[in-house]
Amino acid sequence: MLQEFSIPIPSGSPSAPNLSCHVITNARTHPDQVVFKVREGARIRDITCAQFHEEVRAVAKGLMALGVDFGQRVGLMSRTRYEWTLFDYAIGYAGAVSVPIYETSSAEQVHWILEDSGSVAVILESEKNKKLYESVSAGLTAVTHTWVIDDGCVAYLKTAGLEISDEALSSRQSLAGLDDAATIIYTSGTTGRPKGCVLTHGNFVSEVDGALVVFADILLAPLASTLLFLPLAHVFGRIIELAVVQGRTLMGYCSDTKTLVPELQEFEPTFILAVPRVFEKVYNSAQQSAVAGGKGKIFEASVTTAVAYSKAMESGSPHVGLRIKHHVFELLVYKKIRAAMGGKVQYAISGGAPLGVRLGHFFRGTGVEVYEGYGLTETASAITATRPGAVKIGTVGQPMPGTTILIAEDGEILAKGGQIFTSYLNNDRSTQDCFTSDGWFHTGDIGALDDDGFLYITGRKKEIIVTAGGKNVAPAVLEDRIRANWLVSNCLVVGEAKPYIAAIITLDEEAFPAWLALEGKPTGGTIAQYVNDPALHLAIQAAIDEANAAVSNAEAIKKFVVLDHDWTEIDGHLTPSLKLKRSVVQRNYQEEIERLYMN
Repeated sequence: MLQEFSIPIPSGSPSAPNLSCHVITNARTHPDQVVFKVREGARIRDITCAQFHEEVRAVAKGLMALGVDFGQRVGLMSRTRYEWTLFDYAIGYAGAVSVPIYETSSAEQVHWILEDSGSVAVILESEKNKKLYESVSAGLTAVTHTWVIDDGCVAYLKTAGLEISDEALSSRQSLAGLDDAATIIYTSGTTGRPKGCVLTHGNFVSEVDGALVVFADILLAPLASTLLFLPLAHVFGRIIELAVVQGRTLMGYCSDTKTLVPELQEFEPTFILAVPRVFEKVYNSAQQSAVAGGKGKIFEASVTTAVAYSKAMESGSPHVGLRIKHHVFELLVYKKIRAAMGGKVQYAISGGAPLGVRLGHFFRGTGVEVYEGYGLTETASAITATRPGAVKIGTVGQPMPGTTILIAEDGEILAKGGQIFTSYLNNDRSTQDCFTSDGWFHTGDIGALDDDGFLYITGRKKEIIVTAGGKNVAPAVLEDRIRANWLVSNCLVVGEAKPYIAAIITLDEEAFPAWLALEGKPTGGTIAQYVNDPALHLAIQAAIDEANAAVSNAEAIKKFVVLDHDWTEIDGHLTPSLKLKRSVVQRNYQEEIERLYMN
């Protein structure tokens, strides 16, 4: 039986004919409102709507003066920082198309993206990026300009643009319409070579208009602010950036996650956005600190109370005894967790992967409501989201405004909406494969809608494991629960054409010393020394048991192996958004997988 649910297009959408119009409108209506706080050495610079507009115009003039024409592509390779947003809007203001590149990309990836996109220029953050680019530049004949942010290219472009008149710039800015390309984002390559996803101004305007309706209480609240630390090359971070700019929400930047905690505490955001792994890290760090301080049992009691309190909020009101316990742990635990996030965080937006039911309840019980969204690069980020007043933990929410969700007969989630792309660059075959004959977009994910239109994700269509006994198993259900364990970093569930389900586990290297202390083992021990330790395997078995409780016996994990190292983006096993490259891991760890089925 087919399931379908839709939410109407918000009133007043589309709000603009192209993205740069939002910057123009803000400068005209709220010129003196501070919208950015940017660290420059030891000082913080406030930037108003009017100042941002002027900077965008000045840089856009520079791009025009140096030959960047309407519709041409400009690569942008940088960490998350103010200049990323400045160039993002300046490229669009000049009528060009931005091509984001992850700052962590390999030389091969950089070459492919710039070559496939036909970029005529590339903006690089640092000398390190420049050297990487130069190592592949010989074959990139279309690239005629390279500019380096750390070498002062913003000032250089502003000076170069002095010869461009205001009239010429305004004429160029007005050329782009809703059907014109705004950006080409290359997919992270979990299933092969990255494909260039062409997203239009209309796709982004539709998504941002919807986000400002759905998250109005968060983004548009008085004194709302956020510290952005996710990579802006990823569509999730990019959409929030665009929504925050349009909504005139105060924004700061953290370029290095190693300094994230002190920067959060200095900036004191009212909301943050992150991938689930960040929330897992916050939870795990709190647990480790408690264990190291001899307060492990207190922390576990606080977790139980937070989860119970959150569940009670769904069914009505927590009873008096629970409220008293919650108040006690508010003073002992929850307040400290919020302090680590800056002290004023009330909301968080999570995307990129499922957060998990337990973590969702835990954070809500500590006073931080985490809203989950679901989408892909091809859908300009979210096609569904939980939102203030409409939360069901364990779901990824209802359709975004203007979006229709359909569950096909085989369980695949299909979608229609203004935010959904229309093509991959230079790849007609892949584009055609993405859509049904009547225009529904194939997400590749399996799910279900409840009567209120809340979407449950149960797995990826291409990742469904079929055991030798013919049992269909969705690995994500098991993997998400296992990764929620404080000691686990990553997990791959296997079992295709095998007699049972098994798993490969990697450990959290930051959490491992706390486990050693908990077990009374010598400090300084390595994971390699204890990878076969019975006590360690008991701890991992507890995580396995927790996951197995969510599935039938035929779907349960029967064996596992613990690796002496983790998977990382650098070694090619994770994407920049920390998703597991399943096919790469399976190929590189074939021997370990086969050993799980011996004897």
